[in-house]
Amino acid sequence: MIFEETPVAGVWVVELEKRGDERGFFARVFDDDEFAERGLVSHWVNVNNSLSSERGTLRGMHYQLAPAAEVKLVRCVRGALYDVALDLATGRWFGTELTAENRRMLYVPEGCAHGFLTLEPDTEAFYFTSAHYSPDHERGARWNDPAYGIEWPFEPSVLSEKDQAWPLAGS
Repeated sequence: MIFEETPVAGVWVVELEKRGDERGFFARVFDDDEFAERGLVSHWVNVNNSLSSERGTLRGMHYQLAPAAEVKLVRCVRGALYDVALDLATGRWFGTELTAENRRMLYVPEGCAHGFLTLEPDTEAFYFTSAHYSPDHERGARWNDPAYGIEWPFEPSVLSEKDQAWPLAGS
């Protein structure tokens, strides 16, 4: 695997290191030792799959408070999405395109809110979490909060009521 640090502390882009021949290729998607060598979480308690039917669906910006704070490792397995990690302590964010074709993953540490915007219809995200979902600890940041200035590729057309209602920073 190829690990690329991002401008946001603790957020990593993980790419497959493909080994190919006439049959196609082989690549390791996860190796606990390689994650642990970088001080990254290497134990997962949930694996989630989401399907967004429409292009322009925004899911996020979600996070959980301690003691249920979670790390996420996100991959797009069908379609394409713009994936964003937001460091809640600094207000810095990082976004990247994850597609079924590029097979990239985004590692989102504790203390970061996470969300994505689908770039194609019928986009599926597959992601690992380090903590169980806890409704009592669930929180969110507004996807369009001017305090963060996240630059989405375009305006979302599908957004849940909950994601529209997250408070603005400082509220």
